[in-house]
Amino acid sequence: MTQPRRKGSAIERTLAILEAVAVAPRPRAASDIAAALGVPKPTVHRICLMLERDGFLRREPDAKRFTVGPRMTEMAQGGLRAAARLGARHSILEGLSRAVRETCNLGVLDDRSVVYIDRVEADWPLRLHFDAGSRVDHHCTAMGKLFLAFLPEGERERLLRALPLTRYTPKTLTSHARLVAELERIRRQGYAQDDEEFLLGVVCLAVPIRDVEGAVIAAVALQAPRARMSLREALKHLPRLREAARQYGTVFRGELSDDATAFRRANRVRHERPERDKRANGRVRGNP
Repeated sequence: MTQPRRKGSAIERTLAILEAVAVAPRPRAASDIAAALGVPKPTVHRICLMLERDGFLRREPDAKRFTVGPRMTEMAQGGLRAAARLGARHSILEGLSRAVRETCNLGVLDDRSVVYIDRVEADWPLRLHFDAGSRVDHHCTAMGKLFLAFLPEGERERLLRALPLTRYTPKTLTSHARLVAELERIRRQGYAQDDEEFLLGVVCLAVPIRDVEGAVIAAVALQAPRARMSLREALKHLPRLREAARQYGTVFRGELSDDATAFRRANRVRHERPERDKRANGRVRGNP
């Protein structure tokens, strides 16, 4: 017989109760939930009343059994919509990876590092294993240099002064002057490259994803072992990378629009669009 799972903190108990009600085929009494979770019945009853008050649960007409409330339903629907959007994001990266036949990454700028938020590995025996959530340095990666290039000048300079320009390979840029020159070149050409600067034998190409105002909000990149693809060959895929970036921009704009609508509904305030920053091309935004 399976032993009931004991829940420690109040948050754990609350989430466990929500889950117990959500997956149940019929409304459940507090005593049933308490027995299933190994939590005292008075505690379960108190939490259920709190969740009922906040709209996550509702009581049946008999006043003894609890079922899913309107806020839990809204949350579940929101989760499904979010999953669909994430699926749309991932399908763009999958399509790009199939087209170029190499590993592709989606990344954002987070504090002082670059974070991969999605990744599709190439179907080759030789692979580079970075999971979603992996962080890499700015000065030696295509995405990192791209984000640095499009930061406002003052913010970029402050960040460059704080960054340790660690040497990873003989090609890593460890000179402040050389890195600044490289960032200016990236701004002019609109893409960044990593020519074995982070890992020997690995090349990378990254392009920006922009919002409707032109601000850089993320980046998409191609990564390959030099033995399979030279940097010159990678550059032939720039049109595909830019098309993927355009598609991502459309998806992210839809997400931001959904977020704004939800905010207006929740707060019942008039949402006013801020004035466009005429220097949008020199800005990088945080995690979309």
